[in-house]
Amino acid sequence: LHNVAHSFPTRRSSDLDSVQIKLDDKVVTSYLYTPAEVAALHRGGVQRVHMGNLKSGEHEIVAFFTGKGPHDRDYKRGTKLKFEKGSEPRYIELRIKDSTGKLQPEFDVKVWQ
Repeated sequence: LHNVAHSFPTRRSSDLDSVQIKLDDKVVTSYLYTPAEVAALHRGGVQRVHMGNLKSGEHEIVAFFTGKGPHDRDYKRGTKLKFEKGSEPRYIELRIKDSTGKLQPEFDVKVWQ
């Protein structure tokens, strides 16, 4: 069993349009956000974007986010992570946070057991 959750604990300088999640080169989630959903994420909400079963062994998750960043600039950001799946459940958190230096959001990815 694995869960992938997404949160967006950041200032309102970035807005999210969509997310796409791939596990082992297979698209498992594509999602378009409403303004109300983006507002809930900004208030600290967490969205479960995928839940499923994986075989034990090495896997790769790839996430792409699109949206509008500071100064109304469009952005598309991606990240990938290889992780080992054993018999225990895994929880992967994809967190989007502002990078003031880059003027674009960036990722913080964490694997929980």
